[in-house]
This record gives sequence, structure tokens and C-alpha cells, in this order.
Amino acid sequence: MKTDLRINIGKLKLKNPVMVASGTFGYAEEFEGFMDLSRLGAIVTKTITLKPRKGNPAPRTCETPSGLLNSIGLENPGVDAFIKDKLKYLLSTGAPVIVSIASEKDASEFVELASLLDKVKEISAIELNISCPNIKKESRNQGAEGLSLISQDARATYELVKAVRRKTRKVIITKLSPNVTCISDIARAAESAGSDAISLINTLSGMCININTRRPKIASVTGGLSGPAIRPIAVRMAWEVFNNIKLPIIGMGGIMNTSDALEFIVAGATAVSIGTANFVYPDTAIKIISGLEEYLSKNKIKTVRSIIGGLEV
Repeated sequence: MKTDLRINIGKLKLKNPVMVASGTFGYAEEFEGFMDLSRLGAIVTKTITLKPRKGNPAPRTCETPSGLLNSIGLENPGVDAFIKDKLKYLLSTGAPVIVSIASEKDASEFVELASLLDKVKEISAIELNISCPNIKKESRNQGAEGLSLISQDARATYELVKAVRRKTRKVIITKLSPNVTCISDIARAAESAGSDAISLINTLSGMCININTRRPKIASVTGGLSGPAIRPIAVRMAWEVFNNIKLPIIGMGGIMNTSDALEFIVAGATAVSIGTANFVYPDTAIKIISGLEEYLSKNKIKTVRSIIGGLEV
């Protein structure tokens, strides 16, 4: 049986719903030996800032039970070097390129970045990373105090998305944090401001301690927890948001295989994004694309769109 994996994210048309998540796939060149990159639904780049960032001091990652704690700190070459040195290869893959952006200071940097990227017609969409927990400011507790996130405030989210919407015609995807009381409130704010889609979830704030040294296992003390350990939380949040907004949702959080991806889709996600799994099994995204085709064929389902939000409760 011929199956149809095509989906739409706003005006962006994708051949399948499987993306690779920001920060977990480099600039794609690192993965060319593991897969045909053109088969991916889309590639979401490492998050880009206006100026180059060295990121946080090492150690920046540690494994946890069924998860990974990281505090990379948005290491990147800056937008100018990205456009000059990285974008050409990304575009050559044949997969749509979604550029993730973030600010080091305030919302105005998001607006400036979006304005610059809007001029590059080959870029398919912009992801607003308003939810990265790993940019810290110093405190007497050696960095334990984190900057508040735009995505933790509905009004701030609305104002940022509205400002970016005025500066770009590209598809806007707003990436939300799970570190909030009610994620649906933030999603509704982004929708009202003109976002074309919502991606969720970013990492959960976490901490690991070496009991022998009595020191944190990562230098920035706290970091973002990803991997299979967070998947039930991410699926629940995708379902909640699906029931509160009309925008497409890109679900992520601990997806390791086709079954995991289908949980998000049935919960309401139009697309899924593969993150931590890329570090363990670099070809995970391609296997999931094939797995979705097999699932639809086996169950005599013609199109993946027909099962989006199909959860029965």
C-alpha cells in the first residue's frame, strides 16, 4: 500500500514529518556518512546568536538514567559566519533548513536576527529558541542563578513573537520550555502573536552531583535534561497544547524509535524532531521515516495526517 507522509507547517510543505532537533545535529555535515540527508523532513540548525559564543566551560554534559544532562551554552560562530561558512552545505543537503535563533541579551536581538535571515530566501523557516535554560549569570553560588526565560512569561512571549512577525515573511516556529506552570498559556500567547507553529519541549532543568567530590558533574551546576526519561512529560505537554491551540505542533523529547514518534503524533503533533538519539544512533531519524511508512502500510492508513491528534480517551 502506498503511504503519504507529507505534512504542512504553515506554508512550509515537508515530504515527511521527521526533523532533527537544534543542537543535536551540528551543521549536518557531521552526519553525512550515516544517512542520505535529503530524506529528512527538515534540518533544524544549532541555535545561532548575533555574535560568536564560546559556550559554557567544560564539563558540559553528563549521562543520567535514560537521559543526558547538558549545558553547552549555545556555542556557535555567530550569524555572519553561519551564513558565510555553514549555510551553503546545509542547503546542499536537499532537506529544508530551519534556522534556530536566540538572544544573549534581550528580545531586540531576535528581531535583528530574523531581519537578517529573512533576506536569505533559501532558508525555509526560523525557530525562535526562547526556551534554552543554559545561558547563566554569575551569583554567589557560582552560577546557580539562571536568567529568566522569555518562554516562562506569556506576555513576553507574545511581545517577542509579534515583533519578529513584523520583520519576516518566513514561517516562524516558537520553541517552548517545559519549565513553566502552564505551557498552554505560553502556546496561546505565541499563537495570538502570529507564530506559525509551536515546537516543544525544550529540556527540563536538572542537576547531577558527584558524591565523591561533592561537586556538580557539569561546570555550570545545572543544565538541561533530555532523552527518554522526559518523553512522558513531553507527550503530555504536546497533548495539552494540541487541545488549546490550532497551530501545528512539532513534538520532541526522548524520541528513540518509531513507536515514540507515533506517541507524539497521536497526541497531536504534526511533526516530530529527533534530538538526543542522534548522539547514540546517528541514523535514528531515517529509521523512523521508514518505520512510519511501515506502520501506515501495515495498518492500512493512507496518510500520516489522518492520525494526528487521534488519541482516544
